[in-house]
Amino acid sequence: MALPEQYLLTTKNVDSFFNSLLNAQAPQKFTYKFLEQLEFKSTNDRLFIGVLKALGFIDSNGIPQEIYYKFLDQTQSKTILASAIKNTYADLFALNTKANEMSSSEVKNKLKTLTQGSKSDVVLSCMANTFTSLCKYADFSKQQITDLVKINNQNIETEELPNDNQKLQQVISKSISTEMHYNIQIHLPESRDITVYDAIFKSLKEHLL
Repeated sequence: MALPEQYLLTTKNVDSFFNSLLNAQAPQKFTYKFLEQLEFKSTNDRLFIGVLKALGFIDSNGIPQEIYYKFLDQTQSKTILASAIKNTYADLFALNTKANEMSSSEVKNKLKTLTQGSKSDVVLSCMANTFTSLCKYADFSKQQITDLVKINNQNIETEELPNDNQKLQQVISKSISTEMHYNIQIHLPESRDITVYDAIFKSLKEHLL
């Protein structure tokens, strides 16, 4: 089951926590000491480390992973987090492809189904609040389009684009050729009089070329 066991008891610091990560150099190992250096000294804040592990930002030993370093690129930080959330909560998105838009109470009901009564109501509430808070910080507006569009006997593979139908249409329209070619065949009459041919070619030049 693709559901993380880690959750936060309070989500009021979610935005400030991830913003702090963006403004700090990635540590060799993410420890409680490093967390305190980021000014998160509460025992509740220590739960952020478990959330980072669940999202794949750090491994079980606290070592930053590739996705952590990608997140530090502020041009794509929130999109990277959105991808991590979809991967971490895959079972939830399997029930609702737009799970990131659900309210906390809706998420809680879905989690209750997925956990099959193995979690208490309090834990389910914390899990739901953690998920919705992460989603609010992340950016799900950009999606990777991987479909192959077959146009004019050519395969066009689109790259990472905003989820925008107009931009996709631009890609499609550019691949369609609007040129038209005409093949005109002229059967010349048999004649030894060169003026006949001169008259024919003169007419062609005036009306077709």
